[in-house]
Amino acid sequence: MTVPANPKIYHITHVDNLSSIISEGCIWSDAKIMQKQGVAKIGMSGIKRRRLEEIRLSSHPDLHVGECVPFYFCPRSIMLYMISRQNHPELQYKGGQEPIVHLEADLYNVVRWAERNNKRWAFTLSNAGAYYFEDRASLENLNELDWNAINSTSWHECRDKKQSEFLVEEKIPWQLIDRIGIYSKDYYTKVTSSFNGNSHHPVIEIKKDWYY
Repeated sequence: MTVPANPKIYHITHVDNLSSIISEGCIWSDAKIMQKQGVAKIGMSGIKRRRLEEIRLSSHPDLHVGECVPFYFCPRSIMLYMISRQNHPELQYKGGQEPIVHLEADLYNVVRWAERNNKRWAFTLSNAGAYYFEDRASLENLNELDWNAINSTSWHECRDKKQSEFLVEEKIPWQLIDRIGIYSKDYYTKVTSSFNGNSHHPVIEIKKDWYY
């Protein structure tokens, strides 16, 4: 599969985190989030610690993966599957997938913002939580991603490449989020109330096909 004409990237978070993201005007990296109180953490603590303390990007050797805001290249990620199952021993969050929202951005817009604001970025060819992966920091290498794996709904034989990530140093602004995908209409009011007067209102869509 060739590189999509306008590739999108997806950050997942708990709906309870939206108010602070919007009021602060950005999505923070895990390194910054770890310093904050009151954040609903949905990831695996052991993997987060490894990304913060051990795993660096070869394209930016002094930059840890955990110092970047993580995005997937697809909705309905493998991480969301594990959240939906609610039975992984390393996953402290047991609230299921329904309160999780997808924040969608345009890859090229994010790269332009990062380069204008001196924020390093990269993407990985496989799971950035693993001890070994390859990463790239040029859009010319997007064709090295396994787009078939990324878009596959049957990923057991290609799960590592499906988990390829796009990473941006420290933060990205809320204004770069174009669309919010939610599980059901039950979460629409909670999302809109999070805007709290903010002028940037991404499109909100019920996207059941983004969930398990």
